Amino acid sequence: MTNPCIICVAITGSVPRKEDNPAVPTTISEQVESTHEAYEAGASIVHAHVRMDDQTPTSDPERFARLKEALEKHCPGMILQFSTGGRSGAGRERGGMLSLAPDMASLTVGSNNFPTRVYENSPDLVDWLASEMLKYKVKPEIEAFDLSHIFQAAKMQADGRLQGPLYVQFVMGVKNAMPADKRSFDYFVETLGRLAPDAQWCAAGIGRHQIEVNEWCVAAGGHCRTGLEDNIRIDRDTLAPSNAALVRRVVDLCDRYARPVATAAQARAILGLDAA
Repeated sequence: MTNPCIICVAITGSVPRKEDNPAVPTTISEQVESTHEAYEAGASIVHAHVRMDDQTPTSDPERFARLKEALEKHCPGMILQFSTGGRSGAGRERGGMLSLAPDMASLTVGSNNFPTRVYENSPDLVDWLASEMLKYKVKPEIEAFDLSHIFQAAKMQADGRLQGPLYVQFVMGVKNAMPADKRSFDYFVETLGRLAPDAQWCAAGIGRHQIEVNEWCVAAGGHCRTGLEDNIRIDRDTLAPSNAALVRRVVDLCDRYARPVATAAQARAILGLDAA
């Protein structure tokens, strides 16, 4: 198997805090340094959230702008993917940074349960976020927390609300949502291939499931997401020292399965993005 594997590093997220793992980068300068280390380790996409000074998640476009400028300087060519997730804002506030025209942005096309709340993505909001991504030429990363989200993404591509080819991420292991189950994973891969044959895909495993889902992806020819947003540990007893350490685990898997790690330029070509 020789197709390059794209590694996405989700550096911060909205949930983990310094109290959980001191390596979680929450300030802009920490995020830039952590991303640069992960970039040098093999990551070609950075999935970014921003935080307030007290670590509270936010969708503040000004903070995203500062992060974008610094990452473009220090990680040349890396694909910048901003989060429009629901923990960082309400309603259209979640897409306020899309006018900055990052390379990519996350898009969840339906609602589902989270551990203690409903992750609400109403049809009107999804359509607005998708239209903003079309307007600013931002490629969506479809975050599929449920089988229905795969069907919805394919429908949105077919009717023009999303520009293809799709890039879909299966999110597995969130409590009360889609479990990290290998037979389900295989079915999602098969279903996406049937509904959107030209799509690319990856998957994220949450917590202890991160490394097993990474291996499923590498072995099946897909792409991988890792990082401190999804998992703060190297093993049950050891905190991950950095995002780069989690990226290096995926690089080791790629070596084991004879998958070259995609460079940023290769990742852009695979995903149909403009050259840096």
